[in-house]
Amino acid sequence: MKVLVVGSGGREHALCWKLAQSPEVTKLYCTPGNAGIAQIAECLSGDPLEVARSIDADFVVIGPEVPLAAGLGDQLNAERFAYFGPDQRGAQIEASKTFCKELLRKYNIPTADFEAFDTAEAAKAYLSDRDSDMPVVVKANGLAAGKGVVVATSRHEALAAVDELTNIDLTYQDAASRQIVVEECLVGDEVSLIALTDGEYVLPLVPAQDHKRIGEGDTGANTGGMGCYSPVPAFTQELYEQTVTTILEPTIQALRAEGIEYRGALYAGLMLTSTGPKVLEFNCRFGDPETEVILPRLKSDLLPLLWACANTEGDLKNVTCEWTEQAAVGVVMASRGYPAPNYQKGQVITGLKDAANTGAVVFHAGTIQRDGDIVSSGGRVLCVTALGDNFLQARQHCYAAVERIHFEGVQYRRDIGWRCL
Repeated sequence: MKVLVVGSGGREHALCWKLAQSPEVTKLYCTPGNAGIAQIAECLSGDPLEVARSIDADFVVIGPEVPLAAGLGDQLNAERFAYFGPDQRGAQIEASKTFCKELLRKYNIPTADFEAFDTAEAAKAYLSDRDSDMPVVVKANGLAAGKGVVVATSRHEALAAVDELTNIDLTYQDAASRQIVVEECLVGDEVSLIALTDGEYVLPLVPAQDHKRIGEGDTGANTGGMGCYSPVPAFTQELYEQTVTTILEPTIQALRAEGIEYRGALYAGLMLTSTGPKVLEFNCRFGDPETEVILPRLKSDLLPLLWACANTEGDLKNVTCEWTEQAAVGVVMASRGYPAPNYQKGQVITGLKDAANTGAVVFHAGTIQRDGDIVSSGGRVLCVTALGDNFLQARQHCYAAVERIHFEGVQYRRDIGWRCL
């Protein structure tokens, strides 16, 4: 089977890394890819639909949310390409916070209370009456690469957040994207649980927990994720099963009731509150950096799992999924200046082979090849993942590999997984 993966980040490298191990993949392509992906797949530039046509792809795996929100799945379907991911209507569950929250409210799926506003002025008027009702969470409605969320502890911070998010650069937007959503601030442990679905059956993967803040101790600005680990001790089997029956399955049923046959990955960002798991957000794709710690724990062939979700004759209910009991820890190595937009680029990266020789897997997130060197090209540059018989061992293996990699201005957190310690 000729498989095309769409995307260029660490998530797509992890997908390619796992798909390359499948005996059913005869040729692996990626568009546009990165320097790491180029070592295991043929990287092609151009419009993804045109690339799929040019190679006569048997299966297209769409990694990022932006092409899904822009309707790439619908375009592929119109030309009878089998693909992994929801259509444009389904992708609204991530592309539009208001669509997601209204769906959850309508079908009584546990989530934070919220209000949505078409203008900054309306949001500010609402917040002006909430001095005694803080903190609150202020969100941009559209896609903002994981940075469109501010937790405000005072009215002053909340009003400033409205101004900030009204003017934030969105990675994808439609007519409603400039809405502002104000939510109740939930308290507890955050957990990511990604499920595969064929529109009817839901197959949850193993949970993961990431670190969004740039600074150690979970301080500083929000990022796309600075590290991750799996499993999550706080997410017990009871909570796992409760999430499936009260959140994941009802959400797929709610989408079907709205006329949306949702296929692909459904990523639930959860808060484990004192009254049970509640939805912080839904994403319409695999997480990043969650994928980089989840897939190394997967013992099963990934291709049949994705194929069973596709707009083809797949049957996810009859596909098995086996996991290693080992723990996985992933540490993101980022550029100087990240997450600000003017981060440093073009730095030569050394030590990649030395890191791989430790047994860790180095997933490339923002790299290109230049004059024989691999250089940084993004804010998040690498995600180094290692397995271990327990969490502490996995963490030690991971940081041993991280310390062998160098590029000017590199920054990474040295406390990934501190909650487990």
